[in-house]
Amino acid sequence: MREEEARDRMVREQLEARQVRDPRVLDAMRRVPRHQFVPEPLREQAYDDRPQPIGASQTISQPLMVGLMTELLDLWGDEHTLEIGTGSGYQTAILAELCADVVSIERHASLAERARDLLEWLGYTNVAIHVGDGSLGRWEDAPYDRILVTAAAPSIPEPLISQLAPGGRMVIPVGGAEVQALTVLRKTRHGSLERMVHGECVFVPLVGAHGWPAAE
Repeated sequence: MREEEARDRMVREQLEARQVRDPRVLDAMRRVPRHQFVPEPLREQAYDDRPQPIGASQTISQPLMVGLMTELLDLWGDEHTLEIGTGSGYQTAILAELCADVVSIERHASLAERARDLLEWLGYTNVAIHVGDGSLGRWEDAPYDRILVTAAAPSIPEPLISQLAPGGRMVIPVGGAEVQALTVLRKTRHGSLERMVHGECVFVPLVGAHGWPAAE
């Protein structure tokens, strides 16, 4: 009950109060037990208004950013969705609540394994997690109705643009190492691209062939 109350307070004070309005997104964030996705020593802080470290120099995003990016995807329930950067699996679970199925790519095998086990334990059957270079996407399961990138890219990776279905939408942080623009890319039915920016954000880097080089 304490965690349920914390989730409800998180939604009211961190999302609704900051103009996240999609009722399906808000309901999903009330249902998914965020505390299960953070390391046990940090579970008391799981619903705080900030990101939390999860190991491998990665983080679970601030609840507001999870809600905002999910809302910007404009999910209706029948989408085939690609997530780049599984991380803890929390955002993956939110997506799984809201679309038909989720293909998620994580470059750290240890995080992928942990997220896969947790999502299976929580009962999610519409998620497939793969270890690999997220900047390359996953051609085997393309095209995708929606693509969500939870790491910062210097530019929008061409493979992801190619794997986005006509009429599809991608949400991705784009910019330098210090700050990025939260970008929504929409591919029209005719294949042309429309780009919108929704403020600034700060994410860990997207490392890969079409992202940033790995630190030596």
